[in-house]
Amino acid sequence: MKLDVNVLRYLSKDDFRVLTAVEMGMRNHEIVPSELVERIACLKHGGTYKVLKNLLKYKLLHHDSSKYDGFRLTYLGYDFLAIKTLVNRGIFTGVGRQIGVGKESDIFEVAQEDGTILAMKLHRLGRTSFRAVKSKRDYLRHRSSFSWLYLSRLAALKEFAFMKALEEHDFPVPKAIDCNRHCVIMSLVQGYPMVQVKQLQNPETIFEKIIGIVVRLAEHGLIHCDFNEFNIMIDDEENITMIDFPQMVSVSHQNAQMYFDRDIECIFKFFRKRFNMSFQEDKDESDETEVEVDENSRPSFYDITKNANAMDKELEASGFTKKEQNDLDRFIEGGQKKSKDSDEDEESDDEEQTFESNEEENLNEMKSLQLQEKEQNNSDGVEAESKLDNNEKGESNGDKDDVGSDEEEEEDDAELVKKLGKQRRRAMAAARGGRKSQSSRNTYKDKGGRSQNSKIHNNMSGW
Repeated sequence: MKLDVNVLRYLSKDDFRVLTAVEMGMRNHEIVPSELVERIACLKHGGTYKVLKNLLKYKLLHHDSSKYDGFRLTYLGYDFLAIKTLVNRGIFTGVGRQIGVGKESDIFEVAQEDGTILAMKLHRLGRTSFRAVKSKRDYLRHRSSFSWLYLSRLAALKEFAFMKALEEHDFPVPKAIDCNRHCVIMSLVQGYPMVQVKQLQNPETIFEKIIGIVVRLAEHGLIHCDFNEFNIMIDDEENITMIDFPQMVSVSHQNAQMYFDRDIECIFKFFRKRFNMSFQEDKDESDETEVEVDENSRPSFYDITKNANAMDKELEASGFTKKEQNDLDRFIEGGQKKSKDSDEDEESDDEEQTFESNEEENLNEMKSLQLQEKEQNNSDGVEAESKLDNNEKGESNGDKDDVGSDEEEEEDDAELVKKLGKQRRRAMAAARGGRKSQSSRNTYKDKGGRSQNSKIHNNMSGW
């Protein structure tokens, strides 16, 4: 979806209030009910539905009525929330042209108030090209529901944390400026991707620099996992800058050796094909004009010693916590055993419960309340029945003692017995849970017709 920032001019505070309400509702709902959006937004005079209609027109929200009437954020709406927040912070004042497109992100130029040009990276996990990889690698594992927006936010937060830590250790990376939601602001690299470079003045020197960066990363306890010609920038002075860090892992990862060897092989393969560099393994087949590099210089994962200045603890302190790392690993890494922090994983699962699970919990609570009320009614009915039995016994004894009483007293006793009998029958009906309503279904349908006839019949019998 194309980012058109001109729409921002036509959005009001109420529009962003409703967008924020939908974002808050998506913490526990895949599709946020319209009633919940209205309660969270709290707009006066019922203006929520009017705002929702306006947001749907600009495709900032998606409407879904398959199970119930609800809404969810689109990537364009999520972009506007992040851009609005960063503009309010004073990070930049304008958005320029798009300078990069990938299967996981889009990159734009942004301008600060003083005219400085920065780079804005918007993570967009969930595209068609990325979903095919997801289905093959079993990203979700045991999870049945997920949110691409939440995954993009974790990827952006992780990239910002790695970029900040690598910059402090003098690695050739862009300068991290700020991060919000799935958006990362960094300095603009004045260079070109390595894949676009056809000639180099000193290919051997550049090759050694790139291999040295991979080894130095491993010494600091990190592996890039995607270190190839697409993620290496080079300028006119042949200075190297590496980019793209969300997939980085530690050297203690169970597949660390495989990732390290793959990064090394990508560099060797690229320089062999692009710059005709030959290595000792194919020395016999190479021409005399080709540059020869000793294959024994290929670094080995087991020969690298981890430096005392490992950046694992620093990365946790810079904002990307262990809980968020576990949330992201469940999406990106499939077929692995459960970690020791499974309790934290369960907490993150509880944060993303769907609407159906919440509805089942509410139904279970209602059922428990109904059972408690029925038990209470049963206990009340049993007590009432015992009281009525005692009263009847007392009345029967009184009748035996007062055999020689007057006729008026006998009539009073008969009326009392009738009343007690009615009370007893009502108590028994309440105990069985089958008390009938005073107005039957027929009287409701006839709207008093049959009850009126009964009144006329009673009056005629009285005459």
